[in-house]
Amino acid sequence: MSDRDYIGFATLPEQVHRKSVKRGFEFTLMVVGESGLGKSTLVNSLFLSDLYQDRKIPDVSERVEKTTSIEKKVMDIEERGVKLRLTVVDTPGFGDAVNCEESWYACCSYIDEQFRQFFTDESGVNRRNIQDNRVHCCLYFIPPYGHGLRQMDLEFMRRLHRKVNIVPVIAKADTLTAAEVKRLKERVMADIEDHKIQIYQFPDCDSDEDEEFKQQDRELKACIPFAVVGSNTMIEVGGRKVRGRQYPWGVVEVENPTHSDFIKLRTMLISTHMQDLKDVTQDVHYENFRAQCISQISQQASRERRCKLKRDSGPQFETGISDTDRLLLQKDEEIRRMQDMLTQMQEKLKAKGRGPVFGGQLSSPSSKSDGDINRDSVVNV
Repeated sequence: MSDRDYIGFATLPEQVHRKSVKRGFEFTLMVVGESGLGKSTLVNSLFLSDLYQDRKIPDVSERVEKTTSIEKKVMDIEERGVKLRLTVVDTPGFGDAVNCEESWYACCSYIDEQFRQFFTDESGVNRRNIQDNRVHCCLYFIPPYGHGLRQMDLEFMRRLHRKVNIVPVIAKADTLTAAEVKRLKERVMADIEDHKIQIYQFPDCDSDEDEEFKQQDRELKACIPFAVVGSNTMIEVGGRKVRGRQYPWGVVEVENPTHSDFIKLRTMLISTHMQDLKDVTQDVHYENFRAQCISQISQQASRERRCKLKRDSGPQFETGISDTDRLLLQKDEEIRRMQDMLTQMQEKLKAKGRGPVFGGQLSSPSSKSDGDINRDSVVNV
């Protein structure tokens, strides 16, 4: 019997594949870093396109009072019949001011706004064609000069590490020697660990994966933060065209693994972990935001119901209400006590250094608190 004549549920993966390809995929990438670190060049190198051909570079007078802003570029890519709608969110003005205390605020507000819009669409009547504009990955560019993470870098990561998948990138790695790159990577990872910042964690390989994939996964994990070089210029080296940068002493090849981690970053971002980045955004970061929203809505409804009962019953509130209303009030009070207990348990666990394990926060979705859930402890509400 041929494969075409086969009837059974073993064809389900093919059905899902055809439906997914027909519908297409969406991915949103945020790039954050100071001006001049090569963010635009790297994005163009990653996706072999020119997203910023119409960009106007502001002069000094325009930069003096400029704050962090948000710019979106949308591009439709098709490869072997698979369509991808790529959205690149750039943050011009980040770190350019004299006082950079709140450079993170525009990025944080944008991410929260996309979560809020998705939650609104998901809770609406028509949910057939919901557009996913949530940020699935944030490439944070670290300057090659310095001796690790600066206070501005730490503040940004601390504010956003529970809202988005942060992937640290050392920009313009061709300005450093191999020994300097290794030393800077170690210092960056030490700073991230000391300040308990949660960057994107690669998932563990399944036992049934082949050895080649496991080796690739080990190499990707060892490369974080990725030390990259970007270029949109094609140079001829040894009779072949390569994407690189020409210097008096030679050529730096962007796609040469001995020169930079560009290939590893592109492999992680496009070939191997794009879907996992989307899954973590959905299952962890968005679920945490959703739990906060539902908790806030529940508390607001409870307050309004109690106020209505007081207003309708007047002085006889405690004795004049029905048994049903009294039961509802008792349930509201019980839920409030349970939420207080969860909050106290969270604080005790955080004090012991184990981190939070529950997702039912009492703060608003725009709260600056770090008391969110981690990847291994999602609570579905």
